[in-house]
Amino acid sequence: MTVAVLQARMSSSRLPGKVMRPILGQPMIALQIERVRRSRRLAEVVVATSIDPSDDPLADFLSSIGVRVVRGPLDDVLGRFIAVIDTLGLTGDLVRLTADCPLADPEVIDACIDLRKQGGFDYASNGRLRTYPRGLDVEVFRIQALQQAARETNAPYDREHVTPWLYRPGSPFSQGELVQEIDESPLRWTVDLPADFEFVRRVYETLYPANPTFTSDDIRALPFAWREADVEG
Repeated sequence: MTVAVLQARMSSSRLPGKVMRPILGQPMIALQIERVRRSRRLAEVVVATSIDPSDDPLADFLSSIGVRVVRGPLDDVLGRFIAVIDTLGLTGDLVRLTADCPLADPEVIDACIDLRKQGGFDYASNGRLRTYPRGLDVEVFRIQALQQAARETNAPYDREHVTPWLYRPGSPFSQGELVQEIDESPLRWTVDLPADFEFVRRVYETLYPANPTFTSDDIRALPFAWREADVEG
């Protein structure tokens, strides 16, 4: 079984509360989950948020729409992922997603899942040799690999960013990278800043009413979609 874990919190330093900002009357995170659930390879989408009181409104909303929520430490995000594994009794693969990517592409998610399984890799992603827009990021890994990482690293950077221990130089884990022929790495489809949110809001307002299942190609066809990254996110 492959489960997606979407990490989310309300206390973003650059755009606090962004995951609950409304687009077309819905919180941004609800629209992202709707897209992720179109994946054909995922058994479930679980949100890993923190036990900090600032995340109570997020957890309450997600529970109200039938999304499973697991809560753990605010800064130890790796610990949150382990809490998901333990709470659900998981043994298969995990997909790591972040809640600042509301234009997530279910086809890219499925392709990364397939790459990990077909290549026999311990870890696969599309973000280390980036050819996709920033905001379509996917990581897939064997649960046993993440459990080993949790046992062997207490470095704050590793605990906050979840997966660096899996792919850093000298890692014992095999790695695969999903790439596409066209290099769209300069494109910024993620949400870290107010301008990013306005871009995503415009995409949804343009495409969603007529076609809620719009694709990345539909976004690419928009004349304003080719915005390049000007900050690291």
